[in-house]
Amino acid sequence: MIAKKHSYGLLYLVFLFIILNISCSVPEEGIRDMSIDLSLVNNNDWKMSKDILTYINLHRLELNKKPLILDSLYATAYAIQHSKYMIETRTVNHNNFYKRSEGLKKRGAVKVAENVAYAYSSAQSVVNAWIKSVEHRGVIESNFTHIGFGVLKCIEENRYYYTTLYYK
Repeated sequence: MIAKKHSYGLLYLVFLFIILNISCSVPEEGIRDMSIDLSLVNNNDWKMSKDILTYINLHRLELNKKPLILDSLYATAYAIQHSKYMIETRTVNHNNFYKRSEGLKKRGAVKVAENVAYAYSSAQSVVNAWIKSVEHRGVIESNFTHIGFGVLKCIEENRYYYTTLYYK
């Protein structure tokens, strides 16, 4: 009788171990989706990005908000990846934002948002457009601390695609 109880207990522990490992494991694919190639930042238009940052921070300072700090690595790499995607698909969108957000949260961010745009020829014109939009202005004026840029020019269209990722 004791041996039977012991074998049921052992069987129960093995069953529990299998269930916990199956239900609590993260698929390898999900882990890969949050990784990012940091060399993507080399594709960014840094002059345009720094000009956009200047205009955004001037706007924030007018509202007595702290200036955003440039994240030239992770947020910028995710933003570049998305701008490349928009160029490839010839659409302006927020597709797969959850992946960019989770990637930054995995690195310590607690809140993430993004603005996207297309075809504006200058930093001032894209920032003005975002400020005129209630939703985009809300992101710019929110309590974020950092920003990353994906500013790429599509050669075939001779137009810029913009992704800005904000986080705190």
